[in-house]
Amino acid sequence: MKRALISALAFAAATAASAQDSTLPQANSEWFIAGQETIQAILDRQNNTGRAKNVILMIADGNGVGTNYATRVFAGQLQGKMGEEHVLPQETPEFHSALVKTYNINAQTPDSAPTAGAMNTGVKQRFNLINLGESAVHDDCSTVAGNELTTFAEIVTGMDKSVGVISTARLTHATPAAVYAKTASRDWEDELPEGCTAQKDIAAQMIDAMQSGMIDIALGGGSRYFVPKGTETPNGGKGHRPDGTDLLAQAKDAGIQYASNKAELDALDLSKPILGMWTDSHASYEADRPETEPSLADMTKKAIEFLSQNENGYYLEIEAGRVDHGNHAGNAGRTLRDGVAFAEAIAMADELTDDADTLLIVTADHEHAIAFNGYCGRGTPIDGLCYDVAKTGIKHSDELLLGDDGKPYSVIGYLNGPGSVLVKAEGQNDYAGSRPEVTEEEARDVDYIQQALIPMSSESHSGEDVAVYAKGPWAHLVDGTIEQNVIFHVMNYAINAE
Repeated sequence: MKRALISALAFAAATAASAQDSTLPQANSEWFIAGQETIQAILDRQNNTGRAKNVILMIADGNGVGTNYATRVFAGQLQGKMGEEHVLPQETPEFHSALVKTYNINAQTPDSAPTAGAMNTGVKQRFNLINLGESAVHDDCSTVAGNELTTFAEIVTGMDKSVGVISTARLTHATPAAVYAKTASRDWEDELPEGCTAQKDIAAQMIDAMQSGMIDIALGGGSRYFVPKGTETPNGGKGHRPDGTDLLAQAKDAGIQYASNKAELDALDLSKPILGMWTDSHASYEADRPETEPSLADMTKKAIEFLSQNENGYYLEIEAGRVDHGNHAGNAGRTLRDGVAFAEAIAMADELTDDADTLLIVTADHEHAIAFNGYCGRGTPIDGLCYDVAKTGIKHSDELLLGDDGKPYSVIGYLNGPGSVLVKAEGQNDYAGSRPEVTEEEARDVDYIQQALIPMSSESHSGEDVAVYAKGPWAHLVDGTIEQNVIFHVMNYAINAE
């Protein structure tokens, strides 16, 4: 009764406001009308307080608010729009949203391992560790025992749900590993320090998780860490494991289906667990992806089709890992194309699931030291040079803006990275230099490395907030500004709601 009364009052207030607004001189503006429609869509939104059967956590690694903005504009411009007005799949009023604080318990600027771990366990963790309590120490195997945390995947497995993990990075990389691994170093992907017996390497932990039935489907890159050093991988490269263990043979002996390319993945039936790896290391950037590799949307579709067979539901973590790698390389062109691929995967996950029983969460683990120059006119190519604001119309002028050095500049830059304008003089320790001239064609080339300030071989993360978007059961718990570990608690509450 109370909810019906509130809804009626909201409708009455909206109707009254609409009638009053119709007398305003701006009432016929497309912007004004669109604003009214947005408010109405939010008023119409009903909180879903049912129990979540399924949970999908989608993480674009390194896709903070800034990177997400660039992807939005780029995706819109690919569709022939100005770009700024474009709406990504997770940015509609159907989704609740919040800002997320990403720091680690001992680091202002976070690392992907503990950030992903926070979302999978409900507690913040130490830099470079995965799913260990705060008494554990990085690179110290002796601190593993007794500090292992229970993961969301373990919780839902106990509820007879299925679990999947997919990534465009190596499956043993930090974010996907947070679904199943517990380790004192994210780098122990296939090798442990001498004398370390408290844990297995990450690749071995993944196969253990699949053999035990905790993980039912895993798709991504990284086959070299699953076969002995010097042995040929299914992808034609060389194995990396120093212990001589063939984990892929173990998986196949356990009845786990294996695919090394898209065609093999498509040919698999859905009756048995699936492991697919398309590359020796990370999967290809979307800009370079051959037809033999499935896209992130392809993997998302296959995983949801497979996991949906379980009448008890499932948990699926999906990572767009190479968004992060493009930023580290100072290469916005590849970053943005992987961002668009992530958006396509979001749309696919949304299309294949029902809001009534599936909690869909879209977020990032951290942001990068990406920056945006001004004052660019509307519709300036986000991956190109900055054009001036036009005095008439809405599109940018044809005049490039120049710095005080008389040279044009790109919209996107980085505070640090391999594109630094400072160069170390040969035989000296001092850095000096000036910005090189760049043309629009050069700036928009997918291989272009954006200009940066501080010289670093790999651009760094930053500690600023990321966004989180959610729809489905209990998605309205995503609100305000939250700690990153709260995302776990939203998921956990949703699957246990009465």
